[in-house]
Amino acid sequence: MTLPAPTLTETASALCLLFILMVPLAPAGIALINAGLGRSRNASHSLLSALCVVAVAALVYFAIGFAWQGYLGRPAHMLNIHGKSWSWIASEPFFLRGLEFNGSPASLAALLGMFSVGLAGMIPLGSGGDRWRLGAICASTAVLAGWTYPLFAHWAWGGGWLQQLGPNYGLGRGFLDSGGAASIQALGGLSALAITWILGPRRGKYTSEGMPTAIPGHNAVFVVFGCFLAWLGWIGLGSAGAMLFSGVESGSAVLVALNTTLAAAAAMLAAAGITRARFGKPDASLCANGWIAGLVASSAASAMIRPAASAAIGLVAGVLVVYSVEWLELHLTIDDPGGAISVHGLGGLWGLVAAGLFARIPGGNGAGQWLAQLAGVATLLGFVLPIAYLLNWLLNRVYPQRVAAEGERQGLDLYELGAGAYPDFMSHNEDLWQR
Repeated sequence: MTLPAPTLTETASALCLLFILMVPLAPAGIALINAGLGRSRNASHSLLSALCVVAVAALVYFAIGFAWQGYLGRPAHMLNIHGKSWSWIASEPFFLRGLEFNGSPASLAALLGMFSVGLAGMIPLGSGGDRWRLGAICASTAVLAGWTYPLFAHWAWGGGWLQQLGPNYGLGRGFLDSGGAASIQALGGLSALAITWILGPRRGKYTSEGMPTAIPGHNAVFVVFGCFLAWLGWIGLGSAGAMLFSGVESGSAVLVALNTTLAAAAAMLAAAGITRARFGKPDASLCANGWIAGLVASSAASAMIRPAASAAIGLVAGVLVVYSVEWLELHLTIDDPGGAISVHGLGGLWGLVAAGLFARIPGGNGAGQWLAQLAGVATLLGFVLPIAYLLNWLLNRVYPQRVAAEGERQGLDLYELGAGAYPDFMSHNEDLWQR
């Protein structure tokens, strides 16, 4: 069964375009957060890497990405299983040929997809910070934008088999992910986990006994200001996604903005409360991570959840991110400077499960909807994570992803770009000479 595309009036199309134009604020915010949580001698490299991710992702998505993702009601390759047709990948022309740029839902979805894939590609930068080569970042982004992202986005957004679980298999309304909790956030977070495994921890992060040492970020102002930018970008992303992929009315943007804000606020205050109780003072970086985790967790169904439920979802996300960051670092020796795995990976997975529990959808509530959400979570863990690791492992065999030891000691700004972000200040410290 082919799922029909939502219809938008001229006014709704204009409003959707306005929301889509807000989306680039989200990657701008994430770029600042990643830079602020890294060392000062890598700040220029971090921000330039973010810009390169957006550029590479946009070009690859334009060339082949949308051809694999497609949109509801448009051509796709189907598999017939037990008399039911399941869509597994789109069959659009390359280079956006055949797509009319007239404000149609498909053209708006292509523009939103171009912005969204850049955001998804930027998430692993937080985990690979201070040690990931610029060329390797571009190559990894090309793989994500050309294959991993569009394939899963077709399943979740483009009328693929996860969305068809509703009409074909009776699981509620099928997989629900109106704002990209799965297609952008969890996918990016699991890709970050794969990258972190391949790169290994930063020099000096772990002692000879295997205990982690603190490597604080260099600019809390970047981090907190990035949270404000991300907040606005998420409101645009959630509103546009709900209109294009879930068929809700444009007036639902009010509920999206309200729920997005409540989830972020509850998550941030939860992180602040936990860190104050444990350490005596709130931790700025974990509070910022809590804020973003709340945004992420609200993404799956912000147009279909009551405000009280959204605040509860954010509260849980804030608790999860604080303990997850510590657990990954202490027990699994995963060095994630930006907390991207916990914030986007775990936060996105929690948001998907919460959507199955709390979303108010006509004909989509109950155990069936929850099972459809679990099917999406299982696909992310059982397919996206292994394929992201395999593809980046193969890239690492051809073109090593981690910078040389000298480059890490010197700083990526000087080693790869030839100039530091703060030329008038000393950005190196004692660990520059540690071996």
